[in-house]
Amino acid sequence: MLMRTDPFRNLDRLTEQLAGTADRPVLMAMDAWREEDTFVVEFDLPGVDPGSIDLEVERNILSVTAERPALQSSGEQIAAERPRGLFRRHLIVGDNLDTEHATASYAAGVLRLEIPVAEEAKPRRITVDVTRKPDTLTAGHSRDSTPEEESRDATAVKQPEPANG
Repeated sequence: MLMRTDPFRNLDRLTEQLAGTADRPVLMAMDAWREEDTFVVEFDLPGVDPGSIDLEVERNILSVTAERPALQSSGEQIAAERPRGLFRRHLIVGDNLDTEHATASYAAGVLRLEIPVAEEAKPRRITVDVTRKPDTLTAGHSRDSTPEEESRDATAVKQPEPANG
């Protein structure tokens, strides 16, 4: 049997019961990381019925909602440390993720979302064209001059003319 040593036990129980309502959902713990071309998010939801999990994407906000029902016990409750009620979390998802192809799985009390990185956001190489064409030369550059010659020519233009007199 557990000992009752906390004088605020009833206040804590009441707070826990109220914290999981539709007006004030309980926050679920989360980890997020990127694995190559996939953004992964895991939520801790132990004891939640998978049928109560609702995932929704609207514009760039991902909403996760789940519910752990209250205990249906007629006996006196001795301890109530596990949150019950409604769980909700909102994540702002950037345009660089492809939410249309997101997948979700639930195992061992963990909800796992995998959202692929959008093709437009994936790193890509841009090749540099090293051929110089006459029509792409900038003003002040001649085709035959070297950078040192161009620098010397620019310096010569900037020098003031001697005063007569």
